Amino acid sequence: MSTRMNQNEIIAPCGMNCQLCYGYVRKKNRCNGCLRMNNANEPDVWRKCSIVHCEDRAKTASGFCYECTRYPCRRLKDLDKRYTTKYGMSMLDNLLFIKEKGLEEFVRAEQEKWKCRNCGAGLSVHRDFCLQCGNKYR
Repeated sequence: MSTRMNQNEIIAPCGMNCQLCYGYVRKKNRCNGCLRMNNANEPDVWRKCSIVHCEDRAKTASGFCYECTRYPCRRLKDLDKRYTTKYGMSMLDNLLFIKEKGLEEFVRAEQEKWKCRNCGAGLSVHRDFCLQCGNKYR
């Protein structure tokens, strides 16, 4: 997995590991990650993300959705359903893991879970094959 972000910037407020996002790992027009975006030139997906820009979540000590008074909000539940169905990853499970075991342990577990068993490269949740060697993993 890439080391472009420090551990506190790797995981988005919704529980998404930015290092698994195709926008983050692709070679051309890379995304900086949800917590490193900061201007109007960033992708529409980020500018329109109600989770990243949620005022209620921003008031939490951790900055993660699990501490929000509206947790889990409709937007997060919809996102979780889409990712669970389409990619086999649950934002709600990720957030529960972070809440119970901490961010450091979550990042460690993610690095192992999302590593290509063929070449060892980090995988993208948005693809069913390794971007380095082409090995299918789903």
